[in-house]
Amino acid sequence: GKSEKCILCYPRIESGQPTVCSETCVGRIRYLGVLLYDADKIEQAASVADEQSLYQAQLDMFLDPFSSTVQAEARKAGIPEPWLEAAQESPIYKMAIDWKIAFPLHPEYRTLPMVWYVPALSPIQARAESGQIGMNGIIPDVGSLRIPLKYLANLLTAGDEKPVKLALERMLAMRAYMRAKVVDGEVKDDLLKAVNLRIDQVESMYRYLAIANYEDRFVIPTSHREYASATYDAFGERGGCGFSFGNGCSPGTDKTNLFGGKKVTTRRAIPIKVEPPTKA
Repeated sequence: GKSEKCILCYPRIESGQPTVCSETCVGRIRYLGVLLYDADKIEQAASVADEQSLYQAQLDMFLDPFSSTVQAEARKAGIPEPWLEAAQESPIYKMAIDWKIAFPLHPEYRTLPMVWYVPALSPIQARAESGQIGMNGIIPDVGSLRIPLKYLANLLTAGDEKPVKLALERMLAMRAYMRAKVVDGEVKDDLLKAVNLRIDQVESMYRYLAIANYEDRFVIPTSHREYASATYDAFGERGGCGFSFGNGCSPGTDKTNLFGGKKVTTRRAIPIKVEPPTKA
């Protein structure tokens, strides 16, 4: 094997294929999708003074793909129709924006990361039923998780525990609701009201988090040739992006070679003059 920095497998992404790590993830816990955002709000979101407000400021950048106004402006900006459809089906939009169970890593660094993480649920159901940890109604107390709530908040929301606590409670409520529905044949919607979720949201959460199909987890539109041709041509410049001295990716007009010596670009031919032999 070899160690490389992640480039999000952009040649695969541009052709509509998921990244290699997504394909080989045995737990099927990786998702790829499109998010529409307002580029004019990037500087404002990254400049928020309060670190614990950075998470919400980043959420405010994203646009609702179902809004007719957003769709009209996106078409005016030249965004292809398949990309708008992919944004509506994006599992990332559902988890990060709609259900709010996914978070960016270390928002306090102000890099506005676009890789989102769903906090882990500790295996607490058996411990809760045996009375080893406390209960919040019929849902296990998230403050008793094996992974401390403060630790997760420091990772995902710059120390703000409220969003992480709500996300964990929503996933626990989904687990309890689906268990009651499938095993006991009961619909306990009171569980959902406590975490401000609708029945359709919980069933959609269960579908995506537990039994998602391949096409549900990876919603990747292909790049359009008419847009790619107007950008940097990586294939055309594949031989000109090695070592250079101030010329970027051009073939180069340097007067020195790679090792600092004088570059020999042309050879001057010296003509040979042939004279006839002299007579004695």
